[in-house]
Amino acid sequence: MPMNACFSNDSWHTGTLGCDPSAPFSRTLPMNPDSNQASTQARRTSRGFSLLELLVAMMIIAVLGTLGFSQYRKHSAQARYIKAGDELKIVAEGLDQYYLKHGSFPDFGSYDAMVDGNSSLVKESLIKTGMPAQDPFGQPYEGKSTRANYELKCNGDPNNQDDAGPIVRTPGDVRGSSPVSSPKGGAAPAGDAPAGEAGAKK
Repeated sequence: MPMNACFSNDSWHTGTLGCDPSAPFSRTLPMNPDSNQASTQARRTSRGFSLLELLVAMMIIAVLGTLGFSQYRKHSAQARYIKAGDELKIVAEGLDQYYLKHGSFPDFGSYDAMVDGNSSLVKESLIKTGMPAQDPFGQPYEGKSTRANYELKCNGDPNNQDDAGPIVRTPGDVRGSSPVSSPKGGAAPAGDAPAGEAGAKK
C-alpha cells in the first residue's frame, strides 16, 4: 500500500494512519523545544560584551593606570632627591680633601665656581669634572666657602617640602629630611664627618 506522507500539527502521519492525502502539504518541520533553547543559549554566549561591561572594564583600567602613574612619580621624585644629596656630598668631600692638603678651604663665592672646570677642586681632581650646577629638579645648587668654613645647599623637592625638604652640608653637619642625611638639626654620623672638621680639631 502506498504511503502518502504529510505533516500535521506536531505529528508525522502516513496514509495508513488516516492522513488526508488531499490536505495541503507542509514542509515546516515541528519545532523541538530542546533545540530551540540550546540555540538561544548559543546566541547569548556569542553575543560579545555589552556597553556597560566595556565601560566598567575601562574604568578599572583607568583607576589602575592612575595608581601606577602616581607611584611612578613618587619613586622618581625620591630618586632625584637622593641623587641631589649624593652630588652635594661629592662636592663637600672635595672641599674636605682640599682642607687636608692645604690647611684651609678654598674661597668660592658660589656653587657654580666650585664645579667650574677652572676650579681648584676640579684641577686637583678632588671632584669629578662635569658636576651639574643644578639639582635634578632643575633648581640651582647654592654654596659658598671661605678659608674657615663652607655651606652647600639643595632646596629639595619643590612639590614635597615636608618629606623632601632642603639639604644643607657644612663641615661636620648634614641637615635635611633626605634618606641620605641625618635627622634635622642633628650632626652627621661619625663615619661621615668631613675631614676638614677633623683637621680643624687637631
